Amino acid sequence: MAKLTPYIFSEDARSQAAFYTEALGGEVLSVMTFADGPDPNPEYKDKVMHLSFKAAGIQFYMSDSFKPIERGNGLALTLEFSTEEEAYAAFDKLAEGGKVIDALKRQFWGAHFGQLEDKYGVSWQVVTEMETPEPS
Repeated sequence: MAKLTPYIFSEDARSQAAFYTEALGGEVLSVMTFADGPDPNPEYKDKVMHLSFKAAGIQFYMSDSFKPIERGNGLALTLEFSTEEEAYAAFDKLAEGGKVIDALKRQFWGAHFGQLEDKYGVSWQVVTEMETPEPS
C-alpha cells in the first residue's frame, strides 16, 4: 500500500509552510538546510533542502527551488472537509493574497466546491463530503 505526500517546491519554503500551517492548522515538523548536508555550498547554506509539515491532518514536504517556480494547470491539491464550517474557514485563509477561481458554494451534486490559487501560485480545490440523501 502506498501513501501520497504532496511535495511542494518553493521560492521560500519556510514562509510558505508557515502560511499553510496557519491557514489550515498544523505545525512544521522538521527543517533541513543545505548547510546540514555534506559539503555545503556557502551560497545555499540557508536554503531549505527538505521541510516537513503537517496541516489539516495531511503530511506535506517542501524544498526551496534554485530556479523560479513555474506552476502549471495540470495539478491541484484537493482538501475534503466533513463540515461546511471547516471548508469555508480553510478556503478563506488559503485565498488571502491569492485569487479565487470559483467561489466555494453548494453544487448541484450535493457537496460544496471551490477553487483558488494561493499567493504562492499553488492551485487548491476545497470540497465537502457528499451529503448522503435521506432514505425515503
